[in-house]
Amino acid sequence: MAHIRVERLAVRDIDLEVLRGGNGPPILLLHGLHTISPDAPFLELLTERAEVLAPSHPGFGHSPRPRDFDTVYDLIHLYLELIEGLPHDKVTLLGFSFGGWLAAEIAATCGHRLERLILVDPLGIKLGGRETRDILDLFTVAPAEVERATWHEPARWAPNFNAMSDDAIVVHARNRDALCLYGWQPFMYNPNLPRWLSRISVPTLVLWGASDGVVTPDYGRAYSGLIPGARFEVIADAGHHPEIEQPDAFVDQVAAFIASS
Repeated sequence: MAHIRVERLAVRDIDLEVLRGGNGPPILLLHGLHTISPDAPFLELLTERAEVLAPSHPGFGHSPRPRDFDTVYDLIHLYLELIEGLPHDKVTLLGFSFGGWLAAEIAATCGHRLERLILVDPLGIKLGGRETRDILDLFTVAPAEVERATWHEPARWAPNFNAMSDDAIVVHARNRDALCLYGWQPFMYNPNLPRWLSRISVPTLVLWGASDGVVTPDYGRAYSGLIPGARFEVIADAGHHPEIEQPDAFVDQVAAFIASS
């Protein structure tokens, strides 16, 4: 069983909480709407096949946010700096949801240190017109509707706040505050990103939960179509977090892609 460590990592003067563990091809994992639990089953499975580094974005989890750090592009430049400082010649970049948006921006900006790119239900682009809801508004829609859109089985997977520790509730609140800060206006997308996705030149896998109602599989197919040569795959019986609802199927897809020539 792989041992997952909770550590601190400094990138210039920015202090990050990171999860680290495993052996094999290196993966930099960028979390989505919420930070990743060190005991998440998918993470345990993934670290049996790869070396994983998973930071908490500044303002999320237990990573402090510098006062002048408040845009998506602060995060993108932070992770470009982190990638440049890694001891590996190249790494696979894997991003979930909001982290998938960051990963796509990073790959479109500067991909010379990337081996592969994996996007899991990423946000980041708008495809429809002004009145089209491409991305579910997680902050203004009723919580019950958000749960139904997020999970294939909400009764099983939606967070139970009554069972959370005080620390977990604080982390959840910090995550929502930080997500709102970075992605509120425009809501969770960059209007210019679709133009630049064609710059991504590394092998790319786009994974999507078949039941995702936050960003639908049709949104995912269109997203994938903007990236040259990208492969699009759907994971059955999963919503916006296939790594949580279907960890075995998710890790099998990731491992097979990393091992492919």
